[in-house]
Amino acid sequence: MEIRYEYSRRRCEFGRPCHFSALVAEVTADIPPEPSLAAHFIPQDPVDFAVQEGPVMALHEVNTDRVQVSIQGVNHLEGGWPKHVDPKNSELTTRYREEVEREEVYTKTIQRLGSVMEHYIRQNNTIDIYEEYFEEEEEEDEEDEPPSYKTINVLRDPNQPKRMATRLSWHPDGNKSVAVAYCTMEFQDSIRKDMCIDSYIWDLEKPYSPEMTLKPSSPVVTLEYNSKDWHHVLGGCYNGQIVYWDTRKGGLPVEMTPVEFSHRDPVYGASWLPSRTGTECFSGSTDGQVLWWDIRKMSQPSERLILDISRQDQLKNALGAISLDFAPTMPTKFLVGTEQGIVISCNRDAKTPPEKIAYVFRSHIGAVYRVTRNPFFPKVFLSVGDWTARIWTEELMDSSSIMETKYHTPYLLDTCWSPIKPAVFFTSKSDGTVDIWDFLYHQKEPALSIKVSIEPLLSLCSQDNGRVLGCSTRMGTVFLLEISSGFCTLRKNEKTLSSSMFEREARREKVLQDKYRERLVQEQERARAQPEQQEDPHQLFKQSKADFLAHIKAEKRRR
Repeated sequence: MEIRYEYSRRRCEFGRPCHFSALVAEVTADIPPEPSLAAHFIPQDPVDFAVQEGPVMALHEVNTDRVQVSIQGVNHLEGGWPKHVDPKNSELTTRYREEVEREEVYTKTIQRLGSVMEHYIRQNNTIDIYEEYFEEEEEEDEEDEPPSYKTINVLRDPNQPKRMATRLSWHPDGNKSVAVAYCTMEFQDSIRKDMCIDSYIWDLEKPYSPEMTLKPSSPVVTLEYNSKDWHHVLGGCYNGQIVYWDTRKGGLPVEMTPVEFSHRDPVYGASWLPSRTGTECFSGSTDGQVLWWDIRKMSQPSERLILDISRQDQLKNALGAISLDFAPTMPTKFLVGTEQGIVISCNRDAKTPPEKIAYVFRSHIGAVYRVTRNPFFPKVFLSVGDWTARIWTEELMDSSSIMETKYHTPYLLDTCWSPIKPAVFFTSKSDGTVDIWDFLYHQKEPALSIKVSIEPLLSLCSQDNGRVLGCSTRMGTVFLLEISSGFCTLRKNEKTLSSSMFEREARREKVLQDKYRERLVQEQERARAQPEQQEDPHQLFKQSKADFLAHIKAEKRRR
C-alpha cells in the first residue's frame, strides 16, 4: 500500500513582490588620503629610457610531427549461415532464405525497421543539404579573376650529371605523389659509366628527397601508374624492355620482359589496359612495333602489330612509334604518333594485322611528340609536333586538322588536355614556356603564357582536378604550377558550346575539302583541253629561287 501526502499552496502566497523605484545617488562611504604615507614615496631623477629603432627579433623553431598514414582494408566474407548450409551452394542458400522469410519474427523485424528507415529517409529529403544558394555570384567572381599561376613546388634530380625528366605520372589516389622517369636520350651520354639509371617516386609533402627509388636494368623512358591497382607502376626502358614495379615490395622490379622478345629501340610509350584483372598493358617503340603484354606472364608478348601503313605487314616498312594514347572510353582503339609526322588510328579487334591500321592522318612535318584524345569527346584528339599543335576528328579521315594553333618559333614538345574544361589544353615548348590555350574564347593567342625555365620542357601532365600542372625539363627538374581557378572551373553550357565548336569546324573543313577537290578536277580538265607546252627548266629554277629569296627577306623584315 502506497502512502503519500500532497502539499498544496496558492500561487499568490509564493514569495514577496518586488517594487523598484528611482532614487538620487548618494555617497555611503568616503576614504580620504593619508598624508603620512607621502613620506614613503621617493622621486627618481633622472629617468633613462632606451629606444630601439629596429623591431625586436626572436628566433623560434617549430617541428611538427608527421602524421603516420597507414593503409587498412576490410575483407568481407559471406558468413552467418548454419553449419548444414553450404554458402557456395545456391540451392541450399535460396531454400534457407525462403524458410527464414516465412517466419513471423522476420516479418515483424522488417516492419519495425522499415518504419524507422522511412522516417529518417523522409527527414533527410525534407531539406536539400547540397543546395547552393550563391552559385551565380561565385561564378561571376571567378570570371573576373585574371589568368595567373604560381610555382608551388620544384623537384630536382638528386644525381650528377643531370638527366632528362622524360615522363611524369600522377598517383591515381588523390595525386599525392608523382612518378618521374629520368633518362638521357643522347647515345654518347647513355653509355657513360657514371650516369645513374634510377628513376624516382616523389611525395609532394617531402619534395627534397624521393619517396622511393626505382632501380631498372636500363634507364626508364616512360612511366605510368595503374589506375586499377595503384601499387603497380609500368615502365618502358631505353633498351626496349618492359618492366613493372610493385611499390609495396620496394624499388626492385617485380618482373621484366626478356631482351630477345622486347623492342629493339627505346620504348617511348607504355600504357595500361582496362582489363578485368588489371594486368594487361601495351607498348610502342621506334622499332615500328606495338606489343601487348600481361604482367602475369611477361616471357613473350601476347600480341604484336607492325606499323606498316602500306598494310603489307613488313617490319622494314614500319613507322617508328614515338607516342601512344589510349582512352578507356574506347577500349579497342588507340592512337600512335610516329617519327615521320603521321598519326595512326588502330583498332585492336580487327581480324588481320593490316586491318588493325584503320586510318592514317598526315599531321606534322616532324615527329609527333604527343597525341591525346579529348576526355569529353573521344573522337576529337590533339597532336603536337614541329611548330604547332593541331586538333583532329576521326569523322573526317581524308582531310586536314579542324583547328590548329599558330606557328611558333620554338619547337612544341608536349601537350595535354585539361581534365575539367573540354576546350582547354596545355602545350610545352623548347624555349621553356608553357602555353595555356582556351579555344572556346580565343584561338589565335594563348590565354596565358608561362616562362617556366630556360631549358626545353619535355613532358607535361595535369592533375585530375586540372589545378596543378607538372612539367619537366631537359636538366631533370620538375616544376609544379598551380593555375588560376578560371582554367579549372567548368562553366554553364561550356561542354555544349565546345561540342558545337568542334562540329562547326568539322563542317567547315569538309566544305573546304570538297571545294579543293572540285578545283583539282577543273584544273585537270583544263590541262587536258589545252595543248601541252614545254616549260624551260632553267627559267623555272630562276623563278623559284627569286620567290624563295623574296619570302626570306619578307620574313626577316617581319621579325
